[in-house]
Amino acid sequence: MQRRTLLLSIPGWPALAAAAAPATAPSALRFPADFGAHPETRTEWWYITGSLQAGARLWGFQVTFFRVATGLATATAQAPSQAQPSRFDASQLLFAHAALTDLEAGRLRHDQRIARSGFGIAQAQVGDTAITLRDWQLTRAPSSADVRASRYTTKVGSDSAGFGFELLFDTTQPVLLQGDAGLSKKGPNEADTSRYYSEPQLTARGSLTLEGKQVEVQGRAWLDHEWSDSFIPPQAVGWDWIGMNLDDGSALTAFRLRRADGSSVYAGGSFRAPGQPTRNFGPGEVRFTPVRLWSSAATRARYPVQWTVATPAGSFRVNALLDNQELDSRASAGAVYWEGLSELLDDKGKRVGRGYLEMTGYAAALRL
Repeated sequence: MQRRTLLLSIPGWPALAAAAAPATAPSALRFPADFGAHPETRTEWWYITGSLQAGARLWGFQVTFFRVATGLATATAQAPSQAQPSRFDASQLLFAHAALTDLEAGRLRHDQRIARSGFGIAQAQVGDTAITLRDWQLTRAPSSADVRASRYTTKVGSDSAGFGFELLFDTTQPVLLQGDAGLSKKGPNEADTSRYYSEPQLTARGSLTLEGKQVEVQGRAWLDHEWSDSFIPPQAVGWDWIGMNLDDGSALTAFRLRRADGSSVYAGGSFRAPGQPTRNFGPGEVRFTPVRLWSSAATRARYPVQWTVATPAGSFRVNALLDNQELDSRASAGAVYWEGLSELLDDKGKRVGRGYLEMTGYAAALRL
């Protein structure tokens, strides 16, 4: 792929320019603006996963905020009899998922939210990360210690599921641009792309609440932010994805879009060692091979909870730390999927990292 111009416009950050971009290149990602929402696109999400510890006890957590453009305001504005869109037109929907994997209890807790944008209830801000969905929130600000670094804050609570957390995440590395300078291919067609960056190796600290009891925790996390108009190729039913923080400070991403028969439509990913350039993977360089399956009693879906994932950075074993990490989000996103804390082993069986495995399209074909 040809290199594209990259401009990081956070105050105090130097402008980093590659070779001149061709006329057909997409616009360069610009920060902090691209930390924020892109309401002109169809689908967008901010996704944080990681592990938390208090002494010897270990939890996994995830919180994801989604924004979806419905097109209703555009349609209303184009109607001659309704030139002024109503404040009640649901032009944007926001929904969110949060989950906590309690390894000691062998239990996954999860909850979800959904609301139309506006009215002080739900909002995804343009210009920087600032998302509110009722009592849940995710925000970003420059670090007080280094303007080039970021601090994310999230607050989630669920009385019905008996858990909550308030966490701070500090970046320790530059933004990782996935794909070609942030343009990530997701299929064989030209339109099968997303804009996609990651923030791996986040330090995490804060408080976790379980059944009304609060405990101070710390850990390691990973953030993905992705937006697109056309994400999933029509022949794909879902995807398999890993985001792994390695113990040596490296970051590994691998994914594939999958057909109903289990074969790959498209694959990709990246690897970045500390202080080194990102190595992006081509579609023929990533291979997911199931090792062990787990069957859900709730949905009867069968998920591979152990994988071998072969990449140019090495061949790895991915092991789920709890089999039942299936989430039912049909009350918001309309999908059932598996997402959970997992460990990463090298080809000799040594643990080299920890992160999250996500699998969609096993209970039913995923459509965004």
